[in-house]
Amino acid sequence: MKKILALALAAAMSLSLAACGGSGNPDGSSANNPGSAGKPNTDVSTPVDSKSDFKVGAVYITSQNDTAGYTFQHHSGITAAMKALGLDPADLIVVDNVPDNDDTAVATAIDTVVNQGADIVFGISFGYINAMAEKAETYPDVIFSHGTGYMANDTNFNNYFGRIYQARYLAGIAAGMKSAELGNNSIGYVAAYNRQYAETCSGINAFALGAQSANPDAVVHVNVIDTWGDEAKEKQAAQALIDAYNCCVISQHCDSAQPQLVAAQNNVFGCGYNSDMTEQAPGAHMTSAIWHWNVYYQTAIQAAMDCNGDASKFVEKMGGNAYYAGLAEGFVDASPLNESVAAPNTKAVMDAVRNLIISGEWDVFSGVKLSYNISDDGKVEIIKTDAPLMSDGYELKDGKVVEMANPEIVPAGGPSVDDGVIKGSMNYNVAGVIEG
Repeated sequence: MKKILALALAAAMSLSLAACGGSGNPDGSSANNPGSAGKPNTDVSTPVDSKSDFKVGAVYITSQNDTAGYTFQHHSGITAAMKALGLDPADLIVVDNVPDNDDTAVATAIDTVVNQGADIVFGISFGYINAMAEKAETYPDVIFSHGTGYMANDTNFNNYFGRIYQARYLAGIAAGMKSAELGNNSIGYVAAYNRQYAETCSGINAFALGAQSANPDAVVHVNVIDTWGDEAKEKQAAQALIDAYNCCVISQHCDSAQPQLVAAQNNVFGCGYNSDMTEQAPGAHMTSAIWHWNVYYQTAIQAAMDCNGDASKFVEKMGGNAYYAGLAEGFVDASPLNESVAAPNTKAVMDAVRNLIISGEWDVFSGVKLSYNISDDGKVEIIKTDAPLMSDGYELKDGKVVEMANPEIVPAGGPSVDDGVIKGSMNYNVAGVIEG
């Protein structure tokens, strides 16, 4: 089993996440077209009847008491979902501060929540993948659900993620409009990783494309820290971007609000991630690409309860073993714009592009570029121009950055990059992204 898992992990860099066998969303719509589904009920105000002895287990990479960031947003989503389903908060069993580079620690944490009676176990960090897969076999009567991963089976183990790149494009618009207003084309981005994972790479690229739609001359400088959950490194990386490149906006794909705090301390601006970070940096933070994890957690917990103790029915109840949704389902979005620091008309532009994406008329990684005309009364006209989606000319192969045979990713007017590439094998940066 361990050899199989190791081979699968190596293949993940080049294979689609769809290869895991996930073919649909919980409502039966196509995984490649989540927009065909109705928006899930996210109202948590009216509890419904539930199984009173049902217990939820969760393994977190940082503290459940965080006030912003990755774990904070997951924990908020789980607790909101449990409230909506009438579950007692005491029936949430958490083991937190579990590093995602230590399979033994993850396995021990899973054993802990299972031994305390968890009916479903959520593991929120990518690095939990091997332990989650192994424990799904060890405990066939328990349901396992892994965030940001790609492994799954057809009974009691699934994965979940979403089109966060769509929200990152919206945040990129805010960054690009601010940089244009300031006359400074240099934007910084603190990233846990870059080309090593499609998740981080696609996020960087989407943010850059959004920034360039508002400011064609914008350049996104990426500082990669090669780890998750290290606040000291996140802080240092943000400061280095400001010192080295005079970045006027700092964005991020890392776990804490540290980059936004650094932006505030340096009198520049920021776009956060995971949760709305305006409270942490009110004079700097404009918007965050955020997750509404409760949309997924409510769906998954309800499906688990509907199994009536038969964990082998979970994937069937979910309609597939790979959940993938985006703006259309309310699963991701940009947090409310802090208009006191954003450039004028930013909200109007973001709203117009959000509607365009939700309609299914356009998506981020296509051969159609967006630009905007804004009238004197603030009305936005979106201009679509057929233009190739170009990489920076390099990709990651066998752990090395090498020159691409063809830097054109999508021809002018072509459709958006396949979901499998966005989720599983994107290993190049778009033109205008500079790492280092």
